[in-house]
Amino acid sequence: MSQTVDRALSILPLLAEGPAALGQVADRLGVHKSTALRLLRTLHEHGLVYRQPDQRYRLGARLFALAQEAAEHLDVREIAHPHLVALNESCGHTVHLAVHEENEVLYIDKVESRYPVRMYSRIGKPVAITVAAVAKLLLADLPEPERRALAARLDYPRYTSRSTPDAAAFLAELATVREQGWATDLGGHEESINCIGAPIRGADGRVAAAMSISAPNVVVSAGELLALLPLVRRTADAISREYSGTTSPGLPPAP
Repeated sequence: MSQTVDRALSILPLLAEGPAALGQVADRLGVHKSTALRLLRTLHEHGLVYRQPDQRYRLGARLFALAQEAAEHLDVREIAHPHLVALNESCGHTVHLAVHEENEVLYIDKVESRYPVRMYSRIGKPVAITVAAVAKLLLADLPEPERRALAARLDYPRYTSRSTPDAAAFLAELATVREQGWATDLGGHEESINCIGAPIRGADGRVAAAMSISAPNVVVSAGELLALLPLVRRTADAISREYSGTTSPGLPPAP
């Protein structure tokens, strides 16, 4: 990268801290004011910085528009898929990716188990929202008033004896998931199927998608599946870093 481009790009994180005067920019870059002014003018012409009436510079609206446009065109499935395949190759179990859209949690990707026993889940199909691990992860990230409103209007089918029985239990489960950063479905939808999942976060730190691995009891026990939680969380964190375009220092490392 040329020195000029490097210096120009160095101005952006500086202004992200707040408006700065020409002298402050020059001092931080270690250049003469005339050089700093030339760089600022170039960025200003492209709408990336804005000169305020007090002659200080701040980030420009064009920069935020570009960031928003880029975020809207990110395809979490495309980014996540190679990671899901690698996880499947590592553990052999069914891997799912899901998102929350229009009051439903939908599977948007699936990598089949290598074992003969297969799950009936399908891409594009809604999940059992009150019991599925991916649903708990996505809904736990909602603001508390939205969580409560959602819990109040949901039905609570008794798929099995381990299904979530009512709104109070569901809210308690979401609170636990929100605190611990991972979720399970241990026979809540089907007695013989267990599932563990972890969240995928965007640049804003919010949960953009959720991933999970699932396996029947005839293949592995619930305890054996839970032993794979660190691997699942590392995979989710890797997807989050790539999806957010950052090293994501705010993401706690998986144990």
